[in-house]
Amino acid sequence: MEWNVVANFIKPELLLIVAVCWVIGFCLKQTPRVPDWTIIYLVTLAAIIIVCLTLGFNVDSFVQGILCGAVAVYGNQLLKQAKKGVDE
Repeated sequence: MEWNVVANFIKPELLLIVAVCWVIGFCLKQTPRVPDWTIIYLVTLAAIIIVCLTLGFNVDSFVQGILCGAVAVYGNQLLKQAKKGVDE
Protein backbone atom coordinates (compact mmCIF):
# COMPACT_ATOMS: atom_id res chain seq x y z
CA MET A 1 0.00 0.00 0.00
CA GLU A 2 1.37 3.39 -0.94
CA TRP A 3 1.54 6.14 1.63
CA ASN A 4 -0.59 8.40 -0.61
CA VAL A 5 -3.49 6.02 -0.06
CA VAL A 6 -3.19 6.51 3.70
CA ALA A 7 -2.90 10.29 3.29
CA ASN A 8 -6.10 10.30 1.21
CA PHE A 9 -8.00 8.83 4.17
CA ILE A 10 -7.50 12.07 6.08
CA LYS A 11 -10.42 14.45 5.75
CA PRO A 12 -9.37 17.63 3.90
CA GLU A 13 -10.52 19.88 6.74
CA LEU A 14 -7.98 18.18 9.01
CA LEU A 15 -4.89 18.95 6.91
CA LEU A 16 -4.25 22.01 9.07
CA ILE A 17 -4.04 19.67 12.06
CA VAL A 18 -1.28 17.73 10.28
CA ALA A 19 0.67 20.99 10.00
CA VAL A 20 0.00 21.78 13.66
CA CYS A 21 1.27 18.32 14.62
CA TRP A 22 4.39 18.92 12.56
CA VAL A 23 5.06 22.13 14.52
CA ILE A 24 4.37 20.36 17.82
CA GLY A 25 6.86 17.65 16.87
CA PHE A 26 9.46 20.25 15.89
CA CYS A 27 9.03 22.06 19.22
CA LEU A 28 9.27 18.82 21.17
CA LYS A 29 12.45 17.89 19.26
CA GLN A 30 14.01 21.19 20.39
CA THR A 31 13.10 20.54 24.04
CA PRO A 32 16.05 18.91 25.82
CA ARG A 33 13.95 17.16 28.49
CA VAL A 34 11.77 15.31 25.97
CA PRO A 35 13.36 12.03 24.84
CA ASP A 36 13.18 11.43 21.08
CA TRP A 37 11.33 8.14 21.49
CA THR A 38 8.38 9.90 23.16
CA ILE A 39 7.84 12.48 20.42
CA ILE A 40 5.78 10.20 18.16
CA TYR A 41 3.49 9.30 21.06
CA LEU A 42 3.06 12.91 22.15
CA VAL A 43 2.37 14.11 18.59
CA THR A 44 -0.18 11.33 18.08
CA LEU A 45 -1.87 12.08 21.40
CA ALA A 46 -2.02 15.79 20.55
CA ALA A 47 -3.51 14.96 17.15
CA ILE A 48 -6.17 12.72 18.68
CA ILE A 49 -7.13 15.38 21.22
CA ILE A 50 -7.27 18.19 18.64
CA VAL A 51 -9.30 16.13 16.16
CA CYS A 52 -11.71 14.95 18.87
CA LEU A 53 -12.22 18.56 19.98
CA THR A 54 -12.80 19.54 16.34
CA LEU A 55 -15.07 16.70 15.16
CA GLY A 56 -16.46 15.41 18.43
CA PHE A 57 -15.58 12.33 20.44
CA ASN A 58 -16.19 9.24 18.30
CA VAL A 59 -14.28 6.40 16.69
CA ASP A 60 -13.84 8.23 13.39
CA SER A 61 -12.23 11.19 15.19
CA PHE A 62 -9.88 8.84 17.02
CA VAL A 63 -8.80 7.19 13.75
CA GLN A 64 -8.46 10.57 12.02
CA GLY A 65 -6.27 11.77 14.90
CA ILE A 66 -3.99 8.76 14.57
CA LEU A 67 -3.73 9.33 10.81
CA CYS A 68 -2.95 13.04 11.25
CA GLY A 69 -0.21 12.28 13.76
CA ALA A 70 1.21 9.51 11.58
CA VAL A 71 1.30 11.65 8.44
CA ALA A 72 2.99 14.49 10.35
CA VAL A 73 5.71 12.18 11.69
CA TYR A 74 6.11 10.43 8.33
CA GLY A 75 6.42 13.75 6.49
CA ASN A 76 9.06 14.93 8.91
CA GLN A 77 11.05 11.72 8.53
CA LEU A 78 10.70 11.81 4.75
CA LEU A 79 12.22 15.28 4.58
CA LYS A 80 14.99 14.42 7.05
CA GLN A 81 15.98 11.27 5.18
CA ALA A 82 15.82 13.01 1.79
CA LYS A 83 18.08 15.79 3.06
CA LYS A 84 20.43 13.22 4.56
CA GLY A 85 20.55 11.39 1.21
CA VAL A 86 21.35 14.59 -0.68
CA ASP A 87 24.11 15.51 1.78
CA GLU A 88 25.85 12.15 1.36
